[in-house]
Amino acid sequence: MRKLTRVALAAATVALSGWAGEAARACTNVLVTKGASADGSTMITYACDGRFHARLRRSDAADHPEGAKLTLRSWGGKVRGEIPQVAHTYAVVGLMNEHQLAISETTTTGREELTDPDGLLHYFDLMQLALERARTAREAIDVMTSLVAAHGYQSTGESFSIADPNEVWLMEMIGKGPGRRGAVWVALRLPEGTISAYANGMRIRELPPADPDWARYSPDVVDFAAEKGYFDPAAGRPFDFAAAYDAPTVQSRRYTATRVWSIFRRAAPSQAESFDPAFHRGEAGATPYPLWIRPDRKLALADVVALMRDHYEGTPYDMTTGLDAGPYGTPNRWRPIAWEVDGEKHSWERPISTPQTGFSFVSQSRSWLPDPIGGVYWYGVDDTWTTCYVPLYAGIDRLPPSFTLGALDRFSWESAWWVFNLVANFANLKFSVMAPEILAVQRELEGHLLALQPAVEKVAAELWATDPALARRYLTDYSVSHGEEVVRRWRELAEALFTRHNDGYVAEEGQDPERGYPEEWLREVVRRQGDRHRLVQPEKAATELPY
Repeated sequence: MRKLTRVALAAATVALSGWAGEAARACTNVLVTKGASADGSTMITYACDGRFHARLRRSDAADHPEGAKLTLRSWGGKVRGEIPQVAHTYAVVGLMNEHQLAISETTTTGREELTDPDGLLHYFDLMQLALERARTAREAIDVMTSLVAAHGYQSTGESFSIADPNEVWLMEMIGKGPGRRGAVWVALRLPEGTISAYANGMRIRELPPADPDWARYSPDVVDFAAEKGYFDPAAGRPFDFAAAYDAPTVQSRRYTATRVWSIFRRAAPSQAESFDPAFHRGEAGATPYPLWIRPDRKLALADVVALMRDHYEGTPYDMTTGLDAGPYGTPNRWRPIAWEVDGEKHSWERPISTPQTGFSFVSQSRSWLPDPIGGVYWYGVDDTWTTCYVPLYAGIDRLPPSFTLGALDRFSWESAWWVFNLVANFANLKFSVMAPEILAVQRELEGHLLALQPAVEKVAAELWATDPALARRYLTDYSVSHGEEVVRRWRELAEALFTRHNDGYVAEEGQDPERGYPEEWLREVVRRQGDRHRLVQPEKAATELPY
C-alpha cells in the first residue's frame, strides 16, 4: 500500500496556512451565473483575508495505485490522519482545476459549540480535495459532503462558492460538535440570470424541496437543529437554516451584511431602496437581504472586479471620509475592527476591500471553449483596491515565479506579495494624493490584459485544434510572462512613489513641492484645537521689537 503526503492546500496557497490558525471571520465572495454575465461565463470571486504571505501553488494531474492513502498534516507538520486516495487526481492552479471548476469560501463561524476538534477535515482540505477529484460543481458537493460524513469535519461554519462552466452553487456547512462525526449542510444552485454575495455570515434561510438539480441538503439538517434546541417544529414557523445555525450580533451583522448590501446596491441600483440599511446596522426586525438578485445589467469581468474594490464610497459609510480617514482620506482601518472607549463598544466599518487581504481572485469558466482555454483564474495579491489581476489559464503547467516566492517575516523584491504590499502600505501616508498614480498603472495593465484576451484565446483555440501541447505551452508562456511583467511594473511604481513623495514633499516639475494638507482638514484642526496653532499678531511690527 502506497501513502501520499499532503500539507493541506498544496495547490491553492500556503497562504491559507497563515491565517487558518487565527480563526478569523474574513473573506468576501461574489457569485455570477452565466445568464448574469456579459459574455456567458460563470464567475466567482474570493478575497482571502488574514495575516499571511500568499504563495500561489499548482499541482499536476496524477494517477495513483489501488489502495493508496493520502496523509493529512497540520501546518506544523504533525500527522492529522489519512484518507483513501482516488485513482486519478486533476491538475489544479490556485483554486481552479483543469476542468474549469473553481471554489472559494467565506468563514461564517456559526455556533461555535458545533466545532468538532476530533474531525479530520478542515474546510481548506475539502476545497483542495474537491478540486482534485471533481469535474463539476455537483461532483464537488458530492466529494465534500461524503468526505466529512466519512472522516469528520473540524472547522467552524463555512460557506462555499462553487462554479463550473455551466452552474454556480453555494453551500453552507457546519459540524455537529464534539463526538458527532459529520456535518449538517445545504447547497443551492443559483437561478440563471442571478448573482449572489457572501461575507462571513450564513445566508441560506428557508429550504426549498430537495431536488438534485437545484437544492441538496443533509438528511438530518432540520432534525439535528430541533435536537439541539435551535429550532422548534411546534412553533409553526418554517425552518430557517441561518437562524438555526448562526447567532448574529449587532457587531457581526455590521461586519458581514454591510458588504452584501454594498455589492447588491451597486449591481442593481434600481433595487437599492429594497435593500434596507437597517439590516446591516443590526436593527431588530429588519428584513434580511435576498439570497440572490438579478443585476440591472449583465456583468462583465471588469464589473465584478470593481465590486471587489469597494469601501462604501458615496454612501453614509464611506471610509474615505471623516476624521478616521485622516487628512488624506485613507479607507483603511487597523485591526481590531471592534474597540471600546470609556466602556462603550464601537466598530469600524468592515469594507470589501481591506489591507488585510492576502490574495484574491476572480474566476471565469466558459462552456464554449476547451477547458484549458475557457478557465481563467484572474489572480492578485494584497489589497484588492491596489492589486493588479493577472490571467492564469486553467491549462498552464507553470506559474509566474514571483507569485510563488517569499515569507511573511522577510521583505523581498522577488516576492510579488511584498511588492504589492509595499505600494499599498506606502500609499496610506497620502492616500488621496498617491491613489491616482496607482490607479493609472493598474488601469493601464488590466486594460491591456483584458484587451488582449480575445486575441490570445483565438490563437490558443486554433492551436488546440491541431496541437494541444503547443496551445498549452502558448498559454503558459503568456500567463507567466505577463504575470512577471505586472510585478516588474509594480516595482517601478514603488520606486517612483518613493522618489516622488519624499519627506512630505511632492516632486513635480514646475510646481511647489510643499503641498501641505487639504483645507477641509486644516479647518477641522482649528475647530478642534482652537488657538493652539494660531499666530497672534504683535502690537508692534517685527522691526520694532527689541529682539
